[in-house]
Amino acid sequence: MTRVAAVDCGTNSIRLLVADADPRTGELVDLDRRMTIVRLGQGVDRTGRLAPEALERTFAACRDYAAVVKELGAQRLRFVATSASRDAENRDEFVRGVLDILGVEPEVITGEQEAEFSFTGATSELTGREDLTRPYLVVDIGGGSTEFVVGDDRVRAARSVDVGCVRMTERHLVVDGKVTDPPTERQIAAMRADIEAALDLAERTVPLREAHTLVGLAGSVTTVSAIAQGLPEYDSAAIHHSRVSHDEVRGITERLLRSTHAERAAIGAMHPGRVDVIGAGALVLLAIMERIGAQEVVVSEHDILDGIAWSVA
Repeated sequence: MTRVAAVDCGTNSIRLLVADADPRTGELVDLDRRMTIVRLGQGVDRTGRLAPEALERTFAACRDYAAVVKELGAQRLRFVATSASRDAENRDEFVRGVLDILGVEPEVITGEQEAEFSFTGATSELTGREDLTRPYLVVDIGGGSTEFVVGDDRVRAARSVDVGCVRMTERHLVVDGKVTDPPTERQIAAMRADIEAALDLAERTVPLREAHTLVGLAGSVTTVSAIAQGLPEYDSAAIHHSRVSHDEVRGITERLLRSTHAERAAIGAMHPGRVDVIGAGALVLLAIMERIGAQEVVVSEHDILDGIAWSVA
C-alpha cells in the first residue's frame, strides 16, 4: 500500500482525497475525501482573471487540506488544477500560493489530460459488470468545462469543451451582477444553443453516439441523482452507481430552471454553493443524454480525483 493524496481544483470546487492505494490489486481505500466550494472561476469568463477573493477562498481551503495531509501522513501529493486556472491571465499568482501552502506546484493540465484522469477514476470499478455494456462515455460536467471520454479498457477519444455549470450561468443567466431567478425562456434557449454548439465541437473528435453506457461525474450529476432519489441530505453511498433515467433528468431540469433561489436552496441534498448553478449543470446533462439517445445515466462518485490518486500511486 502507498498512502497518497490528490487535490482537484476546479472552477467551482476544490476537493481532497487521501487514500491507501495498492496497484497490484487495484484497490483504493479512502482515508479522507472532502470538498469545498470556493468558486475559483468567479468572473473568469468575463474578465480573464482570477478574482482576489476567489484566490483567498481557495488558499483557505488549501491550508485546511495541508493540515489533513500532514496528519494522515501521505507519502505523495499531486495537485491538479483545471479549467479556471487554465484560462486565467494571472494563474502564476495561483501557482505561487498553492506552492507556498502545500509544497507542490499545481499542474494546470490540458482538457484532454483531465478527461483521461476522469475516465480512469470513473471506470476502474466497473470492470466485469455484466449489466453495463462497453464502450463507456464518461462525462465530467465541471464548473467551467465538460470532458467527454469514450473508451473500453482504455481511452479511445477525449475532448474538453468550455461548457460548465458556472460558465453557463455567468454567461447567460447573470444580469446586472445577479442571477435571474428563475431564468427567462430566452435565457434558457441561449444557454441550450451554447451547449449544443459545444456538443457539435466534441463530436468532431469523440464518437459520442458509439457509447453504450453513459457515466456521469461531478456535482451537477450527483445532485440530480440525489434529487431523483428524494434524499433528505446528500448521501454518497446512495448516489454512487445509482441510475437516473432520461425522463427523470428532463423533469428535474425543468423543475430547477423554473424554480427560485429559495426553492432550490430548500432541497435537502443541495449544497449551498450549487444553488445558483445547478440549473445550468442539469441542462448540460439533459442535452448530452438527448444528443446520444441515452435512456439513463450511471452516476459515479469516483472521478478525476480518483484518477489523480492512481497516477500518484
